[in-house]
Amino acid sequence: MITGIVDFHVHSAPSLAPRHTHDPATADAAHSSGIATLVLKAHEGSTAERASLLGDGAVGGVVLNSPVGGANPDAVMVAARLGGRVVWMPTISSPVHKAAHESPELSAHQGITFRAVPVAADGQVLAEWYDVFDEVAAADLVLASGHLSLDETVAVFTAARQRGVRRFLVNHPMMRFLGWRDEHAAALQALDARIEVGVLADILTEPGRGTEHLAACYPHELLVFGSDLGHAHYPTMADGLAAWTQRLLPVVGEHALADVMTVNGKELLER
Repeated sequence: MITGIVDFHVHSAPSLAPRHTHDPATADAAHSSGIATLVLKAHEGSTAERASLLGDGAVGGVVLNSPVGGANPDAVMVAARLGGRVVWMPTISSPVHKAAHESPELSAHQGITFRAVPVAADGQVLAEWYDVFDEVAAADLVLASGHLSLDETVAVFTAARQRGVRRFLVNHPMMRFLGWRDEHAAALQALDARIEVGVLADILTEPGRGTEHLAACYPHELLVFGSDLGHAHYPTMADGLAAWTQRLLPVVGEHALADVMTVNGKELLER
């Protein structure tokens, strides 16, 4: 078992979606599975407060869906001052998510509907996001793509880098509704963006299209582990992590996979 894992994508209760366990039990299950640092994510808003109650080994942030006002720099500032380290662009409020909400790969979000939060128009990032990027840059936070399309992600990361943001993470890019094309790899690598690979994303994509494909077309040094586990209809942390690790060991290699699951995530989080 790999230990010292940094898991950039963990869901827990309380939540509008069914979860296996609430925050303390989720943290216990994660630590028992070899996870040293877990990043709590909640589509409903901020997890900075919740992570602070769990203490060392838990990190929070804020998802910029409609419940927190979308492009709200104050939400970013508050999350950062409460110890949050990650800001996710819209997920359930993303227009491409809303357009694909009936897709089987989005079954985990069934029954949860938020108002749309636009991010770009005609390939250009909307100006109201600039203050958000400034807050992310000021606190040196990680800007994650959420459920933006890959075209939107490249545009957002490019604009954010021009505003001083320097830590980027692409969430589960091989989910079909996000529109991955292999030419995105070069654009993201040029931005020094990390790409998330993990358990649930692989379950929800065609065999061989998930982590296996990304490991073949993107540098291992820029891959970061994010299980995206916690939903009650999908594997527990222990079961999902064990099966995923065993499947990927012969594909990625022991040393590279250990780096993806430990060192790479730690470097992305550390100031």
